[in-house]
Amino acid sequence: MKNVLVTGCSSGIGRATAELLRNAGWTVFPTARKTADLDALKKAGFVAIELDINSTESIDRAIEHLFQETDGTLQALVNNAGFGMPGAIEDLTRDAMRAQFETNLFGLQELTNKLIPTLRKNKSGRIVNVSSVVGRLSLPFMGIYSASKFALEGLSDALRIELSQDHIRVSLVEPGPIQTQFSTNCATQGEEQLPIEESRFKTAYKNYFKQRRNGGTSNDRFRLPPAAVAKKILHAIESPRPKIRYRVTVPAYLGDWVARFVPRVLLDRLMIRMVKKRFASTQK
Repeated sequence: MKNVLVTGCSSGIGRATAELLRNAGWTVFPTARKTADLDALKKAGFVAIELDINSTESIDRAIEHLFQETDGTLQALVNNAGFGMPGAIEDLTRDAMRAQFETNLFGLQELTNKLIPTLRKNKSGRIVNVSSVVGRLSLPFMGIYSASKFALEGLSDALRIELSQDHIRVSLVEPGPIQTQFSTNCATQGEEQLPIEESRFKTAYKNYFKQRRNGGTSNDRFRLPPAAVAKKILHAIESPRPKIRYRVTVPAYLGDWVARFVPRVLLDRLMIRMVKKRFASTQK
């Protein structure tokens, strides 16, 4: 029996991954925080596990539940749960910055650390961390989210080497724009928590949130369904030679190329032009 734990399965990438892995013969244990989402997963036939990645106590309870169901065995872990909040860095409170790192890095790695001994027993474990194209190319007004994903990229690179003697493979998946609620949720968080009226970026924020309400940004034409990410995750946990990084969507491939080959000065100019085009004047 092949057991896999997948975090952040209320919808989107996590839910699509759970469905695809189950269809591929894996015994999938999806996690979610909210009762309604857990009930929906159970109704779909999964043994769903409650998990708030920001809580050590919740992580411990989730692992206990998992091991009760699997007799203490696990072959793969998919770290998909994530949280993002837009905003100029100067407008984000310490709590808002910390919240993104707690979910995208600290909680993710606490869960991983507690499962590594179990994966080590098999000498063939797989860890897949869902990162982002902005983990390779930092975007203005998503700077803290980008920073958390940059940190995840660096952590994963180190972890991959540290676990190599245990034959545990670590892969990163870097989606670009995907047809999920993530962008909408980010915009909602921004509208609720940013000091929009007091910010010098007031016009930028209002234009951005208006775009989200009226159909999104120019990148939306490149959006792919969550199943496109799920396919990459399946390859990462089943292939005898998994890739270090899997990119999904045209912007993800383009972003990686730009980060590696475009001079920083030129990239800054392109970013400034993009900001002016997307947000208009911010001097209000």
